Amino acid sequence: MSTQVVVVGSGYAGAGAVKRLEEELDPGTDLTWISDHDYHLVLHEVHRCIRDPSVESKVAIPIDDVKSPSTEFVTGHVTDVDVDERVVELEDDTIDYDYLLLAIGSGTAFFGIEGLEEYAHELKSLDDARSIHADVKQAAEDASRDDPAQIVVGGAGLSGIQTAGEIAEYRDEHRAPIEVTLVEGLEEVFPGNDPELQGALRKRLEGLDIEILTGDFISKVDEEAAYLGDEDGETLPYDTLIWTGGITGHEEVTEMNLDQDDRSHRVFADADFQTSDERVFALGDTALVEQGPDSVAPPTAQAAWQAADVAGENVARAVAGKPLKTWRHDDKGTVVSVGDDAVAHGVKLPVLGTFPVNVFGGPAARNLKKAIAARWIADIASPRHALDAWESM
Repeated sequence: MSTQVVVVGSGYAGAGAVKRLEEELDPGTDLTWISDHDYHLVLHEVHRCIRDPSVESKVAIPIDDVKSPSTEFVTGHVTDVDVDERVVELEDDTIDYDYLLLAIGSGTAFFGIEGLEEYAHELKSLDDARSIHADVKQAAEDASRDDPAQIVVGGAGLSGIQTAGEIAEYRDEHRAPIEVTLVEGLEEVFPGNDPELQGALRKRLEGLDIEILTGDFISKVDEEAAYLGDEDGETLPYDTLIWTGGITGHEEVTEMNLDQDDRSHRVFADADFQTSDERVFALGDTALVEQGPDSVAPPTAQAAWQAADVAGENVARAVAGKPLKTWRHDDKGTVVSVGDDAVAHGVKLPVLGTFPVNVFGGPAARNLKKAIAARWIADIASPRHALDAWESM
């Protein structure tokens, strides 16, 4: 009987791992790929769909354009994994495995804030982007110059900054009566990053006429407003509220008999991606991948891309009884879109090494952001797909 390898998830980690597994697995091994959706979503560009839904066709790559014909693809939602019986449980099916790679991404962390999950949009999927676009458009249609629509974005990390920038560009392109407010509980946008980068991002956000409120967390949300700080804090009425303030493990992961973080329910994985069960590997936002004492890999697209290549090879090595490789994340720098502009920081270029300017924007940063997306699309699908998507990135 052939060995059954199963990959769950079609994000960066899952798609990248499948591509490597197809190269590495020996004949006689069956590869099955499971995901909720029959496409791979270029998630770090999905914010573009908020402004222009036509971009969907550029950032959603059909699964058949990613996988080889020999890989079986199953569209389905995973509800549990029985590690004792080695079975992946779907809503209406079960799939046996000998080796399993979990790359199901993450959910949105609402941190127990009253009303937040009920009233706020997330941005984790195409459906989320569609819903935000529709609500922003409707809010603008119902507003006037004297009473503009209030769009509030909670969380000034990567996703929050890029979301606010796209909504501001939508406002300007359509001359819509919209006011955009970006809220961050910590003291600066893009918390925990280089102050020069933070300053460059703030400058561009303010240049798009985005109001920035920092230093007070959203403490409560109701149907009409978000409340900052304690009961005497500022009240932010909103027409549309988007929350991008953190990640957590999917609810389904909490039921799996794998060692996981009690708070975030992300699965613990060693630097070779093995979990507490030697037949189960995990990477991407699903996992806390060990990177040395008290350190784990960052939950970024860049880290998932890098990890996928080694994780796919390691699963193939496990099947073949070979020793596993360890992985260390190599930070290649950060590029953040702010509407039509972009800011880059700490960029490492192939062969040339670290870019001589620590933080830069303008055409160089914009084209670098396009090139990063295009390279991934070319690797995961084809150069034709990448060329087709270039102008939309």
